[in-house]
Amino acid sequence: MSPAKRLRLRLSSLQLLLLLWAAPRPCAAGDEEEDDEDSGVPRHKDHHWSYQDMPEWASEFPHCEGRMQSPINIDTAAVSFSAKLEPLVLSGYDLPPKETLPLVNNGHTVLLGLPKKMTLSGGGFPQPYQAAQLHLHWGSGHSQPGSEHTVDGHRYAGEIHVVHYSSRFESLQEAASEPGGLAVLAAFLQVGMETNEPYQHILKQLRDIKEEGEETAVAGFDVAKLLPDDLDRYFRYNGSLTTPPCYQTVNWTVFNQTVRLSREQISVLEETLHGDEEEPIQSNFRLLQNLNGRSVLSSFQSLEKVQPPGGGPLEKGGGQAEPEAGGGLSSPLPGGAPRDGLHPTSGQGGGLSSPLPGGAPRDGPHPTSGQDAEKRLGISIHTGDILAILFGSLFVATALAFLFYVRKHRRQASRTHATKPAVLYPLASTDEQAL
Repeated sequence: MSPAKRLRLRLSSLQLLLLLWAAPRPCAAGDEEEDDEDSGVPRHKDHHWSYQDMPEWASEFPHCEGRMQSPINIDTAAVSFSAKLEPLVLSGYDLPPKETLPLVNNGHTVLLGLPKKMTLSGGGFPQPYQAAQLHLHWGSGHSQPGSEHTVDGHRYAGEIHVVHYSSRFESLQEAASEPGGLAVLAAFLQVGMETNEPYQHILKQLRDIKEEGEETAVAGFDVAKLLPDDLDRYFRYNGSLTTPPCYQTVNWTVFNQTVRLSREQISVLEETLHGDEEEPIQSNFRLLQNLNGRSVLSSFQSLEKVQPPGGGPLEKGGGQAEPEAGGGLSSPLPGGAPRDGLHPTSGQGGGLSSPLPGGAPRDGPHPTSGQDAEKRLGISIHTGDILAILFGSLFVATALAFLFYVRKHRRQASRTHATKPAVLYPLASTDEQAL
């Protein structure tokens, strides 16, 4: 081949390589921009997941099929009391109005950014945790409540999560994949009759962020008022994020007391925001995950007595109130006679009979005369002794039976307490229409 032909061949190859290099390349599945310049909201590469494809989460996010996943059902009969779960301490939660917080529709929920000066401590945690954000979960109407966790199988109208990360780390992103890196406070939202003003502070802004990626600013307020008043009674277990990537690094705290919002406020959550392809954001909760042998602890003593719906206190196991001492022996016999003797006006046992017309006794001589009176008196004493012995025996038998019942009941109770800690508490209310 001549030198000229070799040169033309090399130039043609170089042109072909330049054309291939400049050609547009197809995007890989899930390869999205890191930032959305129009909204200023970070967009993550895993943004494409949805609640409709939960069964496929594990194919792209392996942690989602781990053995320590959340949420779970809290079986109150199986929780264990732990004295190490001390009261929680929230610091820096009362933010001044001049400090604004970002409120974002991220396509899955409404998210409120929080400053890290808000800290969580106590509660058995070895170090403080710093706040990062809070968000909500809800359903799609009366027929579809939307809490993530359940209590004894009951799902509430919604649930709030306040996310914190360990002070051992510089950021939420760094802590999210590390064991014990996260601590989430969770509380159930329940339907009540009155407007919840702290929640209204957020909900009234939702119309400004209807579409995915939109953001607005919220004036600072006391964030602790979004949580229950009673922060000392809670459940604790180790679990995971409830959304991809499902890292199993979360110390969950689920409060026993619920938070009440009006029906109108719950409806605002269910009907205002839109996600991908203009679809309404509804039923944004993950299905329950298996406990897989994990322990669920409680910061308060467990349940011995429950309040049945519409009734008074009932002993656990169906027991009834104990009978009064003496077995009710003061009740009269049939016919009105007392148990310890005959009626003083009875015609038996030597009582005085009513006089006949003209003053003559009904049955012979006057009862106070001589031997006849003594005989009548003897018959009366003899009959009274027999009745006294009879009813005394009945009393003793009843008392012994009562004592035997009490001892048997106490032995059963002692065996129960030996295997499970005694715990007394009112459950989180399950009446969704409570006043």
